Amino acid sequence: MEIPLTQRLSFKQAGLTVLVAFIIGALLSLVQIGVDYASEDAAINREIRALMDISHNPAARIAYNIDAELAQELVAGLRRAPAVIGARIVDNNGDTLASTSQSPTESRYRILSDFLFGSSRHFETRLSVEHAPDEQLGSLQLDIDTYAFGSNFIKRSMLTLINGFARSLLLSVVLLVLFYFMLTKPLSEVIQALAGRDLRTPDRKRLPCPPGHEHDEIGVLVDVANRQLASISTEIEHRRNAEDRLTDYLGELEAIVSARTMELKAANSRLSRSNEELEQARHNALAMAHARSIFLANMSHEIRTPLNGLLGMLALSLEGPLNSEQRQQLSIAHDSGKVLVDLLNDILDLSKFEAGQLELENIAFDLGTLVEGTASLLSQNALPGVELTCLIDPQLPAQVLGDPTRVRQIVSNLLSNALKFTREGRVDIRVSTTAGKVRIEVCDTGIGIAEDAQARIFQPFTQAAADITRQFGGTGLGLALTRRLCEAMQGQLQLSSTPGSGSRFIALLPLPSLQPAITPPQLTGRILAICGAGTGLAELLPQLIGSWGLDYQRLDSAEQADDSDFDVLISDCPSCMARLRKQTAAPTILVTAYGSFLDAEQARLLAPLEQVARPLTRQHLLQALNHALQQPEERLASAQVGVAAPHKQARVLLVEDNPVNQLVAKGMLGKHGMQVVLANNGEQALERLHEENFDLVLMDCNMPVMDGYEASRRIRDNPTWQHLPIIALTANALSEERERCLAAGMNDYLAKPFRREELLALVDQWLPT
Repeated sequence: MEIPLTQRLSFKQAGLTVLVAFIIGALLSLVQIGVDYASEDAAINREIRALMDISHNPAARIAYNIDAELAQELVAGLRRAPAVIGARIVDNNGDTLASTSQSPTESRYRILSDFLFGSSRHFETRLSVEHAPDEQLGSLQLDIDTYAFGSNFIKRSMLTLINGFARSLLLSVVLLVLFYFMLTKPLSEVIQALAGRDLRTPDRKRLPCPPGHEHDEIGVLVDVANRQLASISTEIEHRRNAEDRLTDYLGELEAIVSARTMELKAANSRLSRSNEELEQARHNALAMAHARSIFLANMSHEIRTPLNGLLGMLALSLEGPLNSEQRQQLSIAHDSGKVLVDLLNDILDLSKFEAGQLELENIAFDLGTLVEGTASLLSQNALPGVELTCLIDPQLPAQVLGDPTRVRQIVSNLLSNALKFTREGRVDIRVSTTAGKVRIEVCDTGIGIAEDAQARIFQPFTQAAADITRQFGGTGLGLALTRRLCEAMQGQLQLSSTPGSGSRFIALLPLPSLQPAITPPQLTGRILAICGAGTGLAELLPQLIGSWGLDYQRLDSAEQADDSDFDVLISDCPSCMARLRKQTAAPTILVTAYGSFLDAEQARLLAPLEQVARPLTRQHLLQALNHALQQPEERLASAQVGVAAPHKQARVLLVEDNPVNQLVAKGMLGKHGMQVVLANNGEQALERLHEENFDLVLMDCNMPVMDGYEASRRIRDNPTWQHLPIIALTANALSEERERCLAAGMNDYLAKPFRREELLALVDQWLPT
């Protein structure tokens, strides 16, 4: 293995040693040159002073005798000195007795000499004689060229530097030879011996040590290398023995793996058959789930269609002239039909939860208005001795973000449950905000729930006790569905109840606020309320009336109102109206259940009287107070305007194949001044639209000849009907039905069976202004 000269250790060491020696020698030479320079500089001054001292006496005598010829000889002799380039003898009057000069020597090294010693120097001495030393006879002046001295100094300096360089070069050669024979050559022998070894085979032969190096670093290196080579040889022998044993083990392992592979192939074959059976089972399960979904949709359609006709015809019949027995019988039938609808809705919602298909909307809505509207719809379920009250916090946000349909379902289930189990007393629903969540609280004074049954009632088809079903009816689905809806909204449902004292359900829902509470209007007037201290009206009125800026006073009975000064009277006692009218002529607001309203003749005799249905809503109370606080002539004018206001006139195309449902929808819309034109299927609907103009289309989805989806798509394809509102009337209440209707071009969706209020509200929403 040949190593380049510049990479050899001897060359590097010699070079480093010479470099250090050169630097040190150069520094020492520079010091020597510096000392020589100082000595030479002083020598110039000494030699010239000596020359002037020798010439002083002759020059003094010449100046004393004023001998110009001798003076000229003296200065000529001084000029012969190599360094003198000018000499003058001047008398005491400043006259030159004799002078001489010559040009300085020219040389290429003169610049360096002039830099070190200067180009010339001037010397001058005063002349005097021994017998009169204080008398000045004149002066002797010399001009000296320093190059005569500087050139000698430069020569000596060059010799000094060259001598140093020569010594360094000689030293490097000597060191290089020494290092080669003492270090590089023995190391190269060791390297060649190592390079010739084959480490793959065991070799216990020792490396030879170069002669003369047995006890220095090279000998130690060879000894260490021999020990390492011996260790490597031993390790190679052990490893070869291990490889031989490993080869034997691998042979045994291959036999074992071969046997296990055969076993795994057999197990894999069995697993493949199991996977095929599982895949077939999964396919069957999906097919069964799909069949169940289709079955639920078909059953929903088949049940809801006759229910819509049944409830619609019963509702229309109840508005006609009936005796008390007929009205009671039809009311019972109508209420039973609504129970069937609620049961059908709960079963469908539970099936959605189990299938994981329940999807929540995230839209803005007015929670307070939603709760009041739901309570008003359910107020007909309250028994005569039960007071239903809505207590809405004035600080409740005007708009929240969430699913209004599911929130209405929660409120409806809790209120229905409270009204069902409350025979007398109060049912209150309170809505407020706490810790960033909406708090919906329903309290009742019903039968209560035993502690051991409070966890059980949230299971589907389970009631608190067996006698509850016999006495009150029900399926036990409402609370189970309500809890699941709360949890689906990331909320929770809490319960506290005491048997015999009532129950309290609290739904905490994270519904973000979108719009803060609306600033309440400011009214002026004095309000007197006559109602019991423990009634819901007594709790509701101070909260609302106080925020509107009105003076409020409450009395327990009509007898205490004789001396009271007020502008408007509010009472919840229909039987007290005649007595109160004798005591005061102030406008009166009667708050009572819809079934307890005074008839038109009684109301006319007790005028000014306005009857407001319970539960009392904020908007109805505000409208009633605004009307009551007007002057008599203002109330008369507004009443006349109200009488003269015509009903909304609109032409509605009803596309429905079921004759009963045609009669129901036509009857509901016809009583509100709307003209209804019938079409039995989608094809007839397109013909009617080509023949006449309509303001709105009510479209059934499942019809013969052409269904509602295809008809809606064709309507939207015609530019003339691009903005014509289409509302779907379908008996399919599954979640994907709404998306299917909207995808077909319909504007909104109403599931059968529907109430008249729901239909009219939707129609009013989409009718053009």
